[in-house]
Amino acid sequence: MPRTLELNRPQMGLLEKALRINWMLVLLICVPAAIGVAMLYSAAGGDLQPWASRQIIRFGIGAALMFIVALVDIRSWMRASYVIYALALVLLAGVEVLGATVMGAQRWVDLGVLQLQPSEIMKVALVMALARYFHGVTLEDMRRVTVLIPPILLILAPVGLVLRQPDLGTAALLAISGTAMLFLAGVRLWTVGLAIGGLLAAVPIAWQFLHEYQKTRILTFLDPETDPLGAGYHILQSKIALGSGGIFGKGFLQGTQSHLNFLPEKQTDFIFTMLAEEQGLVGGLGLLVLYLALIVYGIAISLRSASAFGRLLGMGVVTTFFLYVFINVAMVMGVIPVVGVPLPLISYGGSAMLTLMFGFGLLLNIHIHYDVHIGRRASLRE
Repeated sequence: MPRTLELNRPQMGLLEKALRINWMLVLLICVPAAIGVAMLYSAAGGDLQPWASRQIIRFGIGAALMFIVALVDIRSWMRASYVIYALALVLLAGVEVLGATVMGAQRWVDLGVLQLQPSEIMKVALVMALARYFHGVTLEDMRRVTVLIPPILLILAPVGLVLRQPDLGTAALLAISGTAMLFLAGVRLWTVGLAIGGLLAAVPIAWQFLHEYQKTRILTFLDPETDPLGAGYHILQSKIALGSGGIFGKGFLQGTQSHLNFLPEKQTDFIFTMLAEEQGLVGGLGLLVLYLALIVYGIAISLRSASAFGRLLGMGVVTTFFLYVFINVAMVMGVIPVVGVPLPLISYGGSAMLTLMFGFGLLLNIHIHYDVHIGRRASLRE
């Protein structure tokens, strides 16, 4: 298609967009969210208060946001990508001055009606900015090292600010998702390998800048039994709960580790452990299968997009979602150190829920606009 036609193509009407909404994707989002509400109901001992009722409201607001995002023209989101990234970066920097300290970490900005976590917004903003940048870069351009300087700076800036909060888990997620975007954009494998090698080489230096509790988490991960009632308590109780669920679990509302308060943070970071205790191996694997279906479906939607921006954006959103799931499940199983990454659509939390729903809105948007062509250099002229 000639580039002039690509840029001048009229926008679809709202009705046409609404008819293109992918309801299978919506269903794959709603089912895990419903499981999350049930688990929060159980975590409160069979009561909607204080977590389940708020989660329902947050999901409802998030769903409205998701549909609004889906109906906006995809070219508008491309034009707004750098602005959204800049706003997220300003909010991250603002945490240093205006941030509220919760549980020893300064990660939230108190807006009165809610506490906003800018690092959650950055997870999607970074993907959007990188997708827009690489949309205008050809494979021939990739051969020039200078082309990689802007995206690397886009990744390093939020990672550095998040590490100062401190939030090692989110910083790692941003770094990994950013590196994955480089690979998806077509950066040569040896270049990505060199970047990963550089990160690994920097580990001894980074160790010196870690807070004491972060060092303790890593050392405890290596041998949690050295301090079973202190630093190793969380992961040991998590493993006990996982194992006690057996094949079919103890039953809904019957989890002993969680309801007797042995399991810490059962409504947030360790909610997968509570689900596995009550629903067993079958329930845990069932949730992972739902996640897998959502990831595969998201990949299919992304690859169908006619524009490089849509493909990169969709794959970036799916990659971020996968990292949420992988890091949380691996953490509660003791495969990686304990970090503060919630289980998507299940864990209690406002900022994470709204960010996820915004990302899913972008996926729906990509499906609706799958046949919209955007020229490689269109963003530079619009």
